[in-house]
Amino acid sequence: MRRTIAIALAFGMAAPALAADASADNVASLRAFADAFDAAQIAQDRAALETMVADDLVFIDGSGKRYGKAFFIDGWTGPDDDYDPVALKDRVILPLGSGAGLASAETILSGRSAGRPFRVRIRFTDIFRRDGNNWQAAYIHVTRMPVEDAPAR
Repeated sequence: MRRTIAIALAFGMAAPALAADASADNVASLRAFADAFDAAQIAQDRAALETMVADDLVFIDGSGKRYGKAFFIDGWTGPDDDYDPVALKDRVILPLGSGAGLASAETILSGRSAGRPFRVRIRFTDIFRRDGNNWQAAYIHVTRMPVEDAPAR
């Protein structure tokens, strides 16, 4: 009986440590995917985005309109568009269990579209889900914010 209690106590103490390690691994995996996803957008890497974005993506743009995967990818990979590097502020990486998570941040997105400069301030939330061993973007919501309220870089 004492042996059973000792084993139960040992397992009970080890389980939170194992869960913490699994959670840390999940956060690291989620953060790495979010970083790669952001980089693929700025680099206009259509092939990477085709893999990283779920076929049933729900994309809510800054005006509140709902679109899908093709619209989202086409918007990032226009032949006459170039993007400046971005700095993310107030970033949140939040696992939502072992098979889902989200990344959210604020940024100034700038560059050139059809040869004309642009600059917008946005907050985005990307919801990712696992597809086998890989993450995919399943839901993206963008909110436009006034640029003039943005802190200086």
